[in-house]
Amino acid sequence: MLTLQTLVSRETAPGEFAVVTVGAFHAGTRNNVIPDEAKLQLTVRSYKDEVRKRLLAGIERIAEAEAKAAGMMKMPLVERVEGTNAVYNDPELAKHIMAAVGARLGNDNVRQTPPISASEDFSEFGRDGVPTFMMWVGATDPERWKAAMQSREALPSLHSSGFAPDLAPILKTAILAETTMVLSVLGPRK
Repeated sequence: MLTLQTLVSRETAPGEFAVVTVGAFHAGTRNNVIPDEAKLQLTVRSYKDEVRKRLLAGIERIAEAEAKAAGMMKMPLVERVEGTNAVYNDPELAKHIMAAVGARLGNDNVRQTPPISASEDFSEFGRDGVPTFMMWVGATDPERWKAAMQSREALPSLHSSGFAPDLAPILKTAILAETTMVLSVLGPRK
């Protein structure tokens, strides 16, 4: 598993975004039985297609090399069972939507964040030329957020087992933001 990290640390140029995460490892059924197989489940993220292709090829190369080094009789099966490309926010669409949502929710409540490696299946629309936009809606009680920012406490994020959104206000805000976005795109542009 550690060798996979060299794909990012040794084979990806500084400044290029790349992530290889082992999110799950499954092997064996009992503590005193040597398992016949082990299964790693990975997340692979990048902003550029060529980086992603290099990472995926590197995973196969490393899996095979590790199996050979261990004297395995059977080579590993590397399958891509799911995955999408990173979402790219269209700059013009983002500017338009952020202005509309800011006017509705208050400009102090809307902020642009640095790029992240979000991958959602609608990213494929963007790759086919359809302008796309992805927006996050805060999910934490504002008082808890302020306290966490002051104490530098890390709050559980979206894919964390500790993620527990404050449902009533987040749903109200998300619905208001979404309807504002849709109406601003479908209505006349200023």
